[in-house]
Amino acid sequence: MKNPLIEQLIEAHLAFLDQEFSEPETIQTEFINFYHWLRQKRLQELWSLEDINHLIQKQILATPASNFLIEQIAEHIRFALVHPVNDETKVEDIIPVITIDKIALYISSKSGHRKALIKRIVNNPSFSDTLTQLIHHSIQDYIDNSVMNKKVPGVGRFMKMGKSVLESVTDTNLDDTVKHYLQKNIIKISQLSENILNQNFDDNKLYHFQANLWHKIKAVPLSTIKSYIEVNDLPKTVALGHEVWEHLRQTDYLKKQIHDGVYAWYVRNQERNFDLIFRDINIDEALIQNELQKLLEPIIQQMVSSGHLRTRARHYLEKFYYSEQALQILNIEKGA
Repeated sequence: MKNPLIEQLIEAHLAFLDQEFSEPETIQTEFINFYHWLRQKRLQELWSLEDINHLIQKQILATPASNFLIEQIAEHIRFALVHPVNDETKVEDIIPVITIDKIALYISSKSGHRKALIKRIVNNPSFSDTLTQLIHHSIQDYIDNSVMNKKVPGVGRFMKMGKSVLESVTDTNLDDTVKHYLQKNIIKISQLSENILNQNFDDNKLYHFQANLWHKIKAVPLSTIKSYIEVNDLPKTVALGHEVWEHLRQTDYLKKQIHDGVYAWYVRNQERNFDLIFRDINIDEALIQNELQKLLEPIIQQMVSSGHLRTRARHYLEKFYYSEQALQILNIEKGA
């Protein structure tokens, strides 16, 4: 049963809240006060390692991305690629030459890593097979189509005759002989390739190679990227990337990586207060006052003008004013 006095108190209370929260100054004051309270709290006072890890594991790893999100990713990539500003923006406009020079110096200085990579490449069976076929085809092409064959009468016929004589004497096919020789000596050829590659990619030559490459591409407009990416295939390629993520997110490997990464971050930050943690991501009081408060203010104003705040406040005010404690204070009998 409704009590007239209590109903008047509730309405007065609601009117007070409407008035207070319709004022921008109130919103700003409360938001700043909340920030001042939160900034002094240490991470471990509010959240445990398990809380953070559980949220990440659930929302990122255990929850699949929606089809709409995948479509939006593909659309935003397409939009970025076809944006007209790409036609008037050059590579050098978005990548500073100083950074490029630092990268070139860094890469060229890693001679030990480079030599190890070259060794692994030239000793790979696929490289050996490719090199063997390339040399074999080059020799065959020279025998069949050399410039001397075409320009000097009789040379072509002489070389073919010599090939036939050699094959009859050795009782083997020349192609097989060449292949056998190459396969037998591929280790030496690979070692020679490794030495040549190391000579042509020493620190100084590699640095200048990168510098020359930069000068060739720095004036190229960004729209050139479209020549290397099938824009119309983006829904398919993004979907393929999503398939990789769908599998990866469910693996024990990624779950362990994220858990241990969160653990390492938590251990480093659990004793720090939120003021320092916020500074790590460039959130300070000036941002709260000048930017975030402006984003929050329209939300609160909408809550007030739409009656949402009043409805939710009434729910709790009724529970309070009709509670036994409040009724005793107001000297009102329950049910009266």
